[in-house]
Amino acid sequence: MYFKQTLFTKIFLWAVIINFIISCNTGYFKTPTEFTELDITDILIDPSLNIRTLEITDNMIYAASSKGEIYSFLNNKPNIINVEQFSSFLDSVQYPNFRSMSVVDNNVFAMTIGSPALLFKNGKVVYREKNEKVFYDSMDFWNLKEGLVVGDYLDGCISVLITRDGGETWDKLLCDKFKEPLDNEGFFAASDTNISIVGDEVWIGSGGFNSRIYYSKNKGIAWDIINTPIIQGESTKGIYSIDFYNKNIGFAIGGDYTKPEENISNKILTTDGGKNWKVVANNQNPGYRSCVKYFPNSNGNSLIAVGFNGVNISNDGGNTWKKISDEGFYTVRFLNENTAYAAGKGKISKLHFK
Repeated sequence: MYFKQTLFTKIFLWAVIINFIISCNTGYFKTPTEFTELDITDILIDPSLNIRTLEITDNMIYAASSKGEIYSFLNNKPNIINVEQFSSFLDSVQYPNFRSMSVVDNNVFAMTIGSPALLFKNGKVVYREKNEKVFYDSMDFWNLKEGLVVGDYLDGCISVLITRDGGETWDKLLCDKFKEPLDNEGFFAASDTNISIVGDEVWIGSGGFNSRIYYSKNKGIAWDIINTPIIQGESTKGIYSIDFYNKNIGFAIGGDYTKPEENISNKILTTDGGKNWKVVANNQNPGYRSCVKYFPNSNGNSLIAVGFNGVNISNDGGNTWKKISDEGFYTVRFLNENTAYAAGKGKISKLHFK
């Protein structure tokens, strides 16, 4: 009896293994799609706007504009979220310029550039900083309670704000958190994508005269700084956008927005969690791009890069690229593996890949 049970068990296990192999070979397990075409549908057109930040949460699309407007979209129809009167915070009656935002547990955060820097939570100011050189560029959250905002070099180092209480209060990190700070190092407020978070880890891509990676493995408690081979050395060059597919595979893109066709050393890849970076697709298009994102469920193979002069896709991890549209955008976020939303000068659009 024991022998029969053992023989039956072995036969059953072998049947499962063979079925697994057959399933893999016949496509039972879905392989990543290689997208080569794009349909674009505009959902907001307003020539007076510049929109450089988007968020998608629970099928809701959010955006913040250069005119101090914060939008939410339901069924692709915009609704403006009310904010406090800016005149009570600014030296003169003007609208602040939003370049970064996050949506966490239905709480909408938006950060302005320039002085005074104003950080809004659900329309109310929760942080204010006044300095003629202050300039905040991007924002992201590790979880419902902990997040960060990054900004340019000021008073001895880059500017990093941290919250540990869901955005109710924000503290600015002291410069002793960062080794080897460099004058004039900053970030580009082009797409709200020079921060990438996976688990407790965060990578931030700086740009300009120096273009490095600021890395923390413990939610901003300790930091390492990593040099990169991306083009740099001038205020308009460097990393504009960075994205990690997982803890190992990451990609950064940029260039020089004043010379958008130049494609020398403007795309870099890491496969070891950001410790080492290599230039890929050198002297190949695209040139300058302000935002790069991995396609969901692509095993790190497929990426999209957008800029004000076109949209490009890679299906081999960033080694080669194909231009699929001349439409200009500043930033992009995915709804799912087939659909994304992109924003740019005067518009927000729905992108459908096929």
